[in-house]
Amino acid sequence: MKLADIARHLDATLVGDPAAEITGIAGIEEAGAGHLTFVANPKYAAMARTTRATAILVDPAFPEIETATLRLANPYLGFARAIELFYTPPAYAMGIHPTAVIAVTAKIGEGAHIGPYAVISDDVEIGPHATILAHAVVYPGVRAGAHLFLHAHAIVREHCHLGDGVIVQNGAVIGADGFGFARQQGPNPLPGGPWYKIVQSGPAVLEDNVEVQANACIDRASIGETRIQAGAKIDNLVQVGHGSTVGPNTLLCAQVGLAGSTTIGKNVILAGQVGVAGHLTVGDGVIATAQSGIPNDVAAGKKVSGYPAVDSMQWLRTTALINKLPGILRDLKKQS
Repeated sequence: MKLADIARHLDATLVGDPAAEITGIAGIEEAGAGHLTFVANPKYAAMARTTRATAILVDPAFPEIETATLRLANPYLGFARAIELFYTPPAYAMGIHPTAVIAVTAKIGEGAHIGPYAVISDDVEIGPHATILAHAVVYPGVRAGAHLFLHAHAIVREHCHLGDGVIVQNGAVIGADGFGFARQQGPNPLPGGPWYKIVQSGPAVLEDNVEVQANACIDRASIGETRIQAGAKIDNLVQVGHGSTVGPNTLLCAQVGLAGSTTIGKNVILAGQVGVAGHLTVGDGVIATAQSGIPNDVAAGKKVSGYPAVDSMQWLRTTALINKLPGILRDLKKQS
């Protein structure tokens, strides 16, 4: 594909040879002749002068370099859109595989693809143009909108509600029982008796354009609901506890864990392995860096780090001081 054609597709300003041939997309370190790459993180800017790529996606203010550039306000988004020009995902023809099991009371909209051994239970309603791949299971009473995409082995439990454009990746479970148990005391009473399971009666609700990635779990609530609001993205191995709410366009990155009844605002980013205690609120626009532990409410707009999570700059200063402690201890011993 000619570089000029890509520039038109991305609405980017081309600086360089419009006839250059682009054959694929690659990261800046791996790119070679014929590749288009990108610079969105300043720490990779110096590599733009040494990369072997034929062209680079950069922001409009990026310095002039010998390599051809496509200049646009959001190079990373441009990179995402450029990939679509060179990769075509599998297409799934309309139809129902003969091994699929579909209850007679289920209602499935037009244009659906139902794969081998998929199971769709009683009183399910699914909108048009669904794609439900092999071994996916939809429990009774589920309601889902248009363009639902359930990858192989995805599971949607009873009475959950999914909006339009929802994607559930392989092995993810929507609406499994929340972790709710009440202690039963013995006659004395004993210091600890057996646990009584609390029925998890409330559904999980995924609004429009939510994506839940592989092996993540969105638990159902004991009462009320667990809700993932429109546009939120849930990464692999994330745990959303019962009765929690995740705001619009929020990102929960790999291995994030939310305890029950947590409220997460809109446009929040919780990086990998962040843990959030239950019954608290994380405000709009919060960023928590990787492996932070959040035991208390976090005000909107804050960036926090560490455990217990504090302002990120404070955490960096504290970490720097901790690294200096051995030297300080040596100096004190010399003075004593």
